[in-house]
Amino acid sequence: MKLRLLALACCLVLAGCAAPAAPSPAPDGERIGVENGYAANDTLTVTASDGLNDSELTAVVGRTMARVEVVRELEFTETVPVDVISREQYLNRSGRDTTVDTAVERAREQRYEAAMLVGEDRTVGATFDSIYGGSVLGYYSSASNQIVLVSSNETPTVDRGTLAHELHHALQDQRLSLLGGADSPDEATAQTGVVEGDARYVETRYEQRCGETWDCIPRPAGSSAGSIDDRNLGLYLTVYVPYSEGPTFVHRAHQRSGWDAVNDLYTRPPQSSEQLIHPGDYPEDRPAQVVVPDRSTAAFDRASPTTVGESTLFAMLWQQRAIDRGSLRDDPGPYSAYNYSHPATEGWAGDKLVPYFGEEGDGYVWKLRWESKRDARQFTRAYRGMLTESLNATSESDGVYRVPDGPYEDAFRVTQDGKTVRIVNAPTVDALDEVRTEA
Repeated sequence: MKLRLLALACCLVLAGCAAPAAPSPAPDGERIGVENGYAANDTLTVTASDGLNDSELTAVVGRTMARVEVVRELEFTETVPVDVISREQYLNRSGRDTTVDTAVERAREQRYEAAMLVGEDRTVGATFDSIYGGSVLGYYSSASNQIVLVSSNETPTVDRGTLAHELHHALQDQRLSLLGGADSPDEATAQTGVVEGDARYVETRYEQRCGETWDCIPRPAGSSAGSIDDRNLGLYLTVYVPYSEGPTFVHRAHQRSGWDAVNDLYTRPPQSSEQLIHPGDYPEDRPAQVVVPDRSTAAFDRASPTTVGESTLFAMLWQQRAIDRGSLRDDPGPYSAYNYSHPATEGWAGDKLVPYFGEEGDGYVWKLRWESKRDARQFTRAYRGMLTESLNATSESDGVYRVPDGPYEDAFRVTQDGKTVRIVNAPTVDALDEVRTEA
């Protein structure tokens, strides 16, 4: 099965994020639906297929700002510059740090290795670089107060949906928040689900008016995502969670009490990807607090713990074919591209992953809490099946497995105790007790 790739209209928040706050009043003398002399219902005489000159781009940006205001019922406080560049120019600008020199970077490698998404044959930074390089269509930088649109065509052209999306990020920054300050990657995914979910929801409602009530510039051909290696698809899914699950999450809030309810999400955002995947669990079903006591020997040094979350668990089992890959398309939400819910992962209640560093190799202790014993059993069965069937692990003893070769070559001890599952990883079977002694 091939995963249909959807390009990311990314909000790259570089600095200066506002704290969550209620929307400020609209500027005096301005009204929603008119920006820089252009109204939402205006018809423009521009030729978009061969790129836009400066005056045409100014007109399209002004009208799009007015239309975003109409859809979102919020007024911009200032105009944001928009730059259109080629894919080649973007790649030249966007090189990521692919080194693994610090403890933080080393712990990040362990987190993605534990999730079976990036093995020891490559680095997380380089893998993300390859994903973003071919899929990003645009970004808004709060640091420079600028929008950059990335065109896949030889002649840089403007995608109206991406422009509306990134303008909405600027509107969020001006009037709401871009959030931030999460305590874990999973909480960051949840917060991003509000920011990106709102932007995707507005973009979709904007598109619904094109050809019906609004005259819109045509969308350029070749604006879809580039190809992604099969081994990177699971990691791509973790990146795409906010874009897929966020819009349905925001839609449910909008159905309850309109845009006021959506605005409230910025002051009380979801705390886990589980709440994005299952919007009915928000806000009551908060992640369980999971504690991992240190029971390592002097051979290993403990790093800071983190939370992996339900969405990454799903991506792990999906990537390693421990669950049916077709389930990704089963009954997604009304505004979602994919369905991240599966019986093997949907009972997630909380988790904590603790990396351990050793001279002969690294390991980790991963403790997962589930809603019921049945949920814990389902995950344990899927995880052990992944080890033996996808990674060719051999069973060394009760609950102990060894992956003999490949990027995930390691030893694993998998135990279930009621609603709790514990996974201990080490370079060798003998080292498992050094990472976490069972005595």
